[in-house]
Amino acid sequence: MLPAIETTCPYCGEPIELLADASAGDQQYIEDCSVCCRPIVVTVTTDDDGDPMLAVRAENEA
Repeated sequence: MLPAIETTCPYCGEPIELLADASAGDQQYIEDCSVCCRPIVVTVTTDDDGDPMLAVRAENEA
């Protein structure tokens, strides 16, 4: 089962829940916000214990 991680949409500021799949290692993908439907760039990494961590940003941010 994939862990759900709560984060905040970089566009609308609403709390959203994303499923984090770190089984393929570090990765980056785009997922639409479930509230405002804008594209969020999601970066999945793992911490020292192997637990997934998420970083989110707006699509047009560097």
